This record gives sequence, structure tokens and C-alpha cells, in this order.
Amino acid sequence: MDKFQILGKATLKEALARIESNHHGVIFVVDEVGVVFGVATDGDIRRKLLQNGSLEDSVGSCANANFVWADLSTPREALLKQLDHRIKAIPILNAKKQLISIVSRNHLPVLDEERTYARARSPVRISFGGGGSDLTHYFATESGAVINATISLYSHATLRVRDDEHIEVYSRDLNESLIAENLQDALVRKCNFGLIQAILKVVQPEFGFELYLHSDFPMSSGLGGSAVVSAAILGCFNQFRQDKWDLHELAELAYQAERLYFGVAGGWQDQYATVFGGINFMEFRMEQNIVHPLRIPADILLELEESLVLCDTGNAHNSGNIHEDQQRHMQQDDVQKKVQSNVDLTYAIRNHLLRGRLFQFGQSLNEAWQLKRQFSEKISSPFIDQIYDGALQQGAIGGKLLGAGGGGFFLFYAPPFQRHQLVKWLESKGLKIHPFRFDPEGLRAWSARESKHHREVINL
Repeated sequence: MDKFQILGKATLKEALARIESNHHGVIFVVDEVGVVFGVATDGDIRRKLLQNGSLEDSVGSCANANFVWADLSTPREALLKQLDHRIKAIPILNAKKQLISIVSRNHLPVLDEERTYARARSPVRISFGGGGSDLTHYFATESGAVINATISLYSHATLRVRDDEHIEVYSRDLNESLIAENLQDALVRKCNFGLIQAILKVVQPEFGFELYLHSDFPMSSGLGGSAVVSAAILGCFNQFRQDKWDLHELAELAYQAERLYFGVAGGWQDQYATVFGGINFMEFRMEQNIVHPLRIPADILLELEESLVLCDTGNAHNSGNIHEDQQRHMQQDDVQKKVQSNVDLTYAIRNHLLRGRLFQFGQSLNEAWQLKRQFSEKISSPFIDQIYDGALQQGAIGGKLLGAGGGGFFLFYAPPFQRHQLVKWLESKGLKIHPFRFDPEGLRAWSARESKHHREVINL
């Protein structure tokens, strides 16, 4: 910084030489310990000389003590405004008022990149119809179709890249952690993080990281939770990619991790629902899966939201076992015909929603459940039947158990003046009601700075 500062006792001639060398038309005047106490421009020196001054006079004699300066915490906006207004160069001083750098109209460096972390959240889905037809072994020969909606219960992920290969994963849902020296070590660890290991096998990250996970819903809820966790993790890793995965690719990667690598049987709708978000009508064929967003009028959507009741049975389910049993039953002609009837019903549900026929929608939920419970003996149980039959007696028009079945969450449709009675009865049976809103956005991922560090200024 020597060419930008000079001792106050130095001569005007020496000061002009410094100004000539720094090409900024200014010199900052310091005392013996380097404290800046004034500034002199080439104009200040000319005026001094025109007033009978000498080149041997001290530069301190014409230094302006009332000068603009900044420190490392000064906002970039404030610097820009000063430079745009009338200032040629601004000294950056430390706490001792010593010069550490300068900024000027020709040199205001861009902000240095700070360390960032990624966050993501992905919503669960509630399914209205078509379950079972999104299984590959079904739509390998027939066309599948489902209709579902994402709601305001989420899985959350936070990812921070490390400078080494070390990997740490913390799950509040499992109340466990995975600590590994590197990716290969993480993939072979015997632990309860099988799904996450499958995701890492898909992603193959080339860096160490810390990953924090938690969800707003219990495990084995029937809300597509495994796909939701997978999508949130993939969303975080996607933030550190230059060539980012699109929505279809994210859904396919989540399916690959859960179904192929982790080995849990199931359909395709969960992955597409959580990634795309909103209310969607999905068609499944071997050549292509298609996601059709439904444009439902706002007042109909609000009325539907207020008419649905989501409650937890308190019984966890094992979707993989149910899907495997369902796959065995699917070989039977009568079961395959029931699934096809469920697909046909899904088209009717779509049309009811689009036209605002919500009472008929509720009746269709009942039809869908009556069909679904025949796909496998493991889908329902005396306990589940008791809840469902009681809900109908208490005012529900229809409903269904979400997910593969066996337990998890129930969804009921109730007319406005029967809803309170239904909720009161469900709570009397020990079922927990979960308020929700529809989520129109699906997977959301973003990056943020780890902290608001001071502005770094490059020395000249």
C-alpha cells in the first residue's frame, strides 16, 4: 500500500511522485504509526503551490482531515453511492485507522464467494385414486393412472460441503447418525440408513459433507415419506451441480434409489408427486410417465381443502411387504380387473374435481377404497374397518387409507356441517387429526451463505 500513503512530514514533491505512480490522483497522509489523518489530491497540492507554497513544504500542511473513509463492514451500496457522487477513491481502514486497501471508480472488486449450504424441503402426498396401477408390473401390460395432491407436511434436508472426504448424516426421525471416513466407508456401513446409502450410491458425491434430516410426519405414515426424504436429499445435492437435474430426472433418481438400490417394492406416484407438487393426474405406461397438473378453480380448491380430514391411525405400515403381496395377487384376473376399475374411477375423480362436484368426489373416494381393500388381504384389518365404518356413520361421505395400506393415515371427505361431528368422533377414538393445506410447489431447494462475513477487498 506504500504508493497510496505517505508520512505527513514528507514533501509535496514526494507526494506528487506517489500520486503519479498510483494513477488515482490522491494520496493518504499518515502519522508515524500509520494512522491515516488526512487525504491530499493533486488538486490540493496545486492549490498549495499557487498560494506561494513550495515543493519542499510538508504534504501534511495541505492534507484534508475531513475525508470519506470506510471499514470492512461498510455496505457495498454505500461505497457505490459515494463513488458515483463525487469521490474518486475511498480508503478502507482497520480499527486503528490504518490503511488496508482502497476502492475507486475503476476498482471496486466483486464480492468474494463465501461458503454456502443447501436446504431443501419436499411435501408428502395424499392420493385420491388409482393406487396399484402405478406399479411397473401392472402398467407393463395395462395403462395406469393415479390422482394425488401434495400437502403442507414436509421432509427437510440441510447439506454442507466439507473440505475433506468425511461424511456425517444426522436424522432426527431415526434419532441416529452415520459417521464415515469417506463415501465408500459410508456405503458399506451396517446401519438403519439404507435409504440414504442408496441415494448416495445414485449421486456418487465427490466431496465430504454434513447432512441433517427431519420430517413433519411420522415414519411409515402412508404419505409417501421415503420418496419425500429422497427428494429432499437429492434437492440439496442438486444445488451443488452446475448441470442441474430437472424434475423428471429428480423423480427418476429417487425411484432408482428407493426401488432398485434400497429394494423396497412400490409404485411410481410418490416420487413424481413430491417433486412436481400440486394436484396432478398421472398416467403410467412403459414408454413414458406423464404428469398432468389439474387447473382447479380457487374456490373449489379451498372448499376441498376444508372438507378433507387427515388423521393418523397410530399404526405404522410396511408398504414394501404389502406391495409384494399385491404383486402376487395381481396375477389373478379378478384382482387385475379391480385395479382397472380403480383406474377408470380415477378418470371420474379427475372430472369431478375439475367441475367442482365435490359430493361426487367424496363418493368416489369410498368406491376407490372398496376396490383397493380387495387388492390384498394386508391392506385392511378389523381395526381399520372399524374406523372407516364408524367415520361413515359420523357423517363422512367417503375416504381411504393412504399409501399401500395396513396402517398409517386415513383421509376422509365430510360435508361442511358434518365435519365437526366426524372430527370429534375420530379424536374420541384416539386418532390424531393433522390440519394441512395443499402445497402447489413440490420440491423446493435453495442455497444460502453460511454467515454474513465482512466484505473482502483485494489489495492493489
